[in-house]
Amino acid sequence: MDRNLVYPGSIPLDTDLLALNRNTMVALGYLAQAILGTSVLVDGLACVPTVPASLAITVGAGSITQLSVVDTLAYGSLPADTVDPLLKMGVNLQPTSFTLAAPTTSGQSVNYLIQAALQEADTNPIVLPYYNAANPTQPYSGPTNSGVAQNTQRIQRVQLQLKAGAAASTGTQLAPPIDNGWVGLYVITVSYGQSAITAGGISTLPSAPFLTWKLPTLRPGFASGVQTFTGSGSFVVPAGVSQVEVELWGGGSGSYASLSSIAAGGGAGGGYARKRVTGLTVGQVVPVTVGAGGAGGTTAGGAPGVGGTSSFGSYVSATGGALNVFATVSAPQNGAAPSGVGVGGDVNISGSAGQNAISYYGGLGGGAPMGGMQNSGTYGLSGTFPGGGASGAGNPGGTAYNGAQGAAGVVVVRW
Repeated sequence: MDRNLVYPGSIPLDTDLLALNRNTMVALGYLAQAILGTSVLVDGLACVPTVPASLAITVGAGSITQLSVVDTLAYGSLPADTVDPLLKMGVNLQPTSFTLAAPTTSGQSVNYLIQAALQEADTNPIVLPYYNAANPTQPYSGPTNSGVAQNTQRIQRVQLQLKAGAAASTGTQLAPPIDNGWVGLYVITVSYGQSAITAGGISTLPSAPFLTWKLPTLRPGFASGVQTFTGSGSFVVPAGVSQVEVELWGGGSGSYASLSSIAAGGGAGGGYARKRVTGLTVGQVVPVTVGAGGAGGTTAGGAPGVGGTSSFGSYVSATGGALNVFATVSAPQNGAAPSGVGVGGDVNISGSAGQNAISYYGGLGGGAPMGGMQNSGTYGLSGTFPGGGASGAGNPGGTAYNGAQGAAGVVVVRW
């Protein structure tokens, strides 16, 4: 942080005080930028109905952080600096109230928008005493004894604005557009005949840049949290998290049953994908699907099933192992193919295909990436987790045996 030098006996200048203020503001602005970045952020400014309820709302105390420049106007004796960017914070210590009006036509509603922007203004004008060289004991009133009042504060506040949309049939009304240079915070809906606003009529815009986390809720580093899904469900983005790393394995396919005269081939392994998913918002719900392992074939004539696809929302997926188009209940010797693949990941890897049966030995079950293949046995053996294909059943002694189920996939989310 820059600092001014002042020496004993030197005549103090007004710029000494002004530069101290500006240097402190610049230092705090860059500290805030290092922590928060340069995007607009809002903290506090909660919008609530009045008590008692009325057609008015109150926006509480809070702040806005917004990129600007050092000074758009001269700061006392210091010249303006409209070139150097600086992150600034506007602070409202007191709540702000707005009164709304209901539509005058039956069956209509109107949406009101509350938007915010950084406001910087010079205020608090005072007629200041000035030094009078002709008579030092009698100061001038204002510069050159003009009696002119001068602003004595440059304030930074949150400027709030209530903007009404067009009234329309209830359910079709739209919020007005956000003005350039402003950020939208809330939409408030008021219907015909309404006499009071309730909390249910106030909604926060999804794009509102509220600071939803604080330092105590931050985690120590990436991969400090992990959630493993062995069954389908939902991932809810935790506080302080905007990106996650996801690994997925698709399910393995099942294997055919053997015949007394033909051993069965193995099932195919599921695919694998890994992706860094960014741009998430706190509280966002992402559906997670875990691919099931395909069912095993039976000596009663039941065909095996394919492996299921695992997915993390629409961001990334890994397909399951398939069945060989040339394998049938009556000709089960061919190993299952194709194997599953990763789709949409930063890394996408295919599983391995099931192997063909050899003589009276069933084929090995294909493995998913980073998983093992399944050995052949008399009976079909279930696939190796995660996502492995089942091994085919053998037919030693001319006996038919059931196939087996492929292994289920898995989804692992780290943040």
